[in-house]
Amino acid sequence: MIGIIEVILICLVTQAAVTDLAVRKIPNVLVLSGLALALILHMLAGPRWAPATQWLAGILAGFFLFLPLYLLRGMAAGDVKLMAMVGAFTGPWAACYIALLTCLFGGLMALGILVLSGRCREGLDNLWAMSKPALLRLLGVPLCRVPLAPGASVGGMPYGVAIALGTVFFVAWTHH
Repeated sequence: MIGIIEVILICLVTQAAVTDLAVRKIPNVLVLSGLALALILHMLAGPRWAPATQWLAGILAGFFLFLPLYLLRGMAAGDVKLMAMVGAFTGPWAACYIALLTCLFGGLMALGILVLSGRCREGLDNLWAMSKPALLRLLGVPLCRVPLAPGASVGGMPYGVAIALGTVFFVAWTHH
């Protein structure tokens, strides 16, 4: 049976997904409220400081799992903060599983968007342009990082939807 913590988490990520779809932004107030709620619920559920450390470890795991994608400009800051909030509710190990599921759902969404928009070739060209320097560096060729040209993006994606799908799938999977 799904507990109150999971129900609140599902409500929060659903709201984030809806907002991300509507305005392509995840509100900070939603993330901050979720962080505070998670801390309160953890403190009510356990003795002494153990819940607070689980809360903080979950935040750090969620944040640092998606930070590299933000630094590579593949994800918005709101998505990273939302994943940190998910980690605050679930703890670090569950945040790792949810991040993996989120990446799977996000990849499927990205492929769907590319196919539906007819921009698969441009997407593959961008992927090659971003991957080529790293692959050559692995072979020992000293190269500088080559950024994508301005306007080369084939479009954005409401990644809050992928985070919500990953979270809901994980909760349903662990509570079946």
